[in-house]
Amino acid sequence: MLRDVISYEWFTIFMVLGLIFITIAKVTFTNRFLDFLGVFGNSKYLKIYTKDQKFIDVFDALLFFNLIISISTFSYLSYLTFEPTQTFALTVFLKFIFGVGTLALIKILVERLIGSVFEIDGIIDAYLFQKISYKNFTGLILLPINALLLYTIAPSRILIIVVIFLLLIINVIGFITSFKNHQKTVINNIFYFILYLCALEIGPYLILYKIIVEYKA
Repeated sequence: MLRDVISYEWFTIFMVLGLIFITIAKVTFTNRFLDFLGVFGNSKYLKIYTKDQKFIDVFDALLFFNLIISISTFSYLSYLTFEPTQTFALTVFLKFIFGVGTLALIKILVERLIGSVFEIDGIIDAYLFQKISYKNFTGLILLPINALLLYTIAPSRILIIVVIFLLLIINVIGFITSFKNHQKTVINNIFYFILYLCALEIGPYLILYKIIVEYKA
């Protein structure tokens, strides 16, 4: 049964924009897109395209734009679900998009800078490619989930938590895959690896959580 609620026109506009980015990626890079769809099940995509990485990859960039839109949409929907007294505000939604996009870009640039400083660009580029691929796959999964939550299934706290766990599982699998591919390097530099986890993998999300809590207050 369709939800009897006010339509979120702006959500629809941004979701269509995300779909446009995906469509451009599919039409422009058809073979790569088809390989990308299987990234979660096997490592074929990672093995083939890791070698061809550039500083700015158009295919990844297109899917990254959809990722930012999809995560921001889901995050704001989650916020509205956990705070039912709040109503949709375009300015707040745009702040979500800006915050998520800025955080993601800064994180990637800092990681590339670390690779350059320690002269491990090859390892960092391969690791980032694998991680970004799984995150972009997450964005692909989130698009239909957001559509369901907006227009078909009334979002509940339990449902939101289930989706969050699903996304965590996808990204944990991606992280484990990257770890296995660079296991020897990680073990030989375990201290720096732990430092990296705390500073660049866990830290940004704690900062984002703090910002959301302070905004809520």
